[in-house]
Amino acid sequence: MIFSEKHDLIRKLARDFAEKELTKEILDEIEETHEYPRELLAKMGKAGFFGVKTPKKYGGQGSDYISYAIILEELGRVSAVTDIWVSAPNSLGGGPLMLAGTEAQLEKYLRPVATGEGIMAFGLTEPEAGSDAGGTRSTAVKDGDYYVLNGRKTFITTAPVADWAIIYARTDMTKVGTSRGISAFIVDMKLPGVSCGKAENKMGIIGCPTSDIILEDVRVHKDDLLGEENRGFQNAMKTLDIGRIGVAAMSIGVAQGALDEAIKYSKERKQFGQRIADFQAIGFMIADMATKLQAAKELVYRAAQLKDANSSEAGVAASMAKLYATEICNEIAGKAVQIHGGYGFIKEYKVERIYRDCRVFTIFEGTSQVQQLVISNALLKK
Repeated sequence: MIFSEKHDLIRKLARDFAEKELTKEILDEIEETHEYPRELLAKMGKAGFFGVKTPKKYGGQGSDYISYAIILEELGRVSAVTDIWVSAPNSLGGGPLMLAGTEAQLEKYLRPVATGEGIMAFGLTEPEAGSDAGGTRSTAVKDGDYYVLNGRKTFITTAPVADWAIIYARTDMTKVGTSRGISAFIVDMKLPGVSCGKAENKMGIIGCPTSDIILEDVRVHKDDLLGEENRGFQNAMKTLDIGRIGVAAMSIGVAQGALDEAIKYSKERKQFGQRIADFQAIGFMIADMATKLQAAKELVYRAAQLKDANSSEAGVAASMAKLYATEICNEIAGKAVQIHGGYGFIKEYKVERIYRDCRVFTIFEGTSQVQQLVISNALLKK
């Protein structure tokens, strides 16, 4: 894809930020402490990364999906966990609000999310409702001007540090077992009855906490119903289209980082009296990695372009991009470790972290198998 001057400048901004701020020392510290520096989050907020697509009237940049993908690609090239922090407010955090929020809700919640002054989590997944999000068991029963929420959400990114969460709960009990009758609510994480489980001890993406959200007789005012009652599932699915572009974009960035490291190492490492880069086996591996990565990039930017054009093909394109880019990212990371040999298994080398971080990309925001379902259903119903 050929980018405009505007997008080239955005890429330079993100790349310069990554190279200057995301130092090895800081990233190693994050791995050790499991804490992402608040001052670094503040800098990203100031740079406008949290509100890329948010309208300027709500504190965002008013930019497009291509810009969003570029920023995630460049930051992901250096740090996958940084991408999670940037992706969340632009997709799962801000997305539901931009799709269905009232003017009052946008001003109250979207503005601080876009500027980095507040954190919004996305509470869809449950212990018994992962890929089958329509199997939601959390409930919201109307009681005067309030809804009383009960249930449990699981694997919720940023939950322990969130100010609010978009919670999807069943409001029509006659539709249990289907995707109908689910509503979306903006829940203040400080409300009585809201608590978080223990932060998960994850394989990768260390530095962005994930935990359960437990809701016990939580009273949420009707003003914090997001969109129409019983129409929350549609809101969630449209939001995931945005999120899938984001995960695909971070995948091509992380894959590029892995390829960069593999090329660098293959030129430095010598065996049998020559650089390992000079062995055809290694050269062909790198050629395959680069070619597949370029194909993934084209899919990602096509999906972003279609989303910007509000095309009816955007949803399937996002699933294709997410499916291919995440799988290829895992493949490239694996080959990068292989090229490093034993050193690739050592934490001092960047590819070890990349390998752990990218494993979740084929799982969250819709597994690869769910993307195959979305794509095949779209093609076969024509």
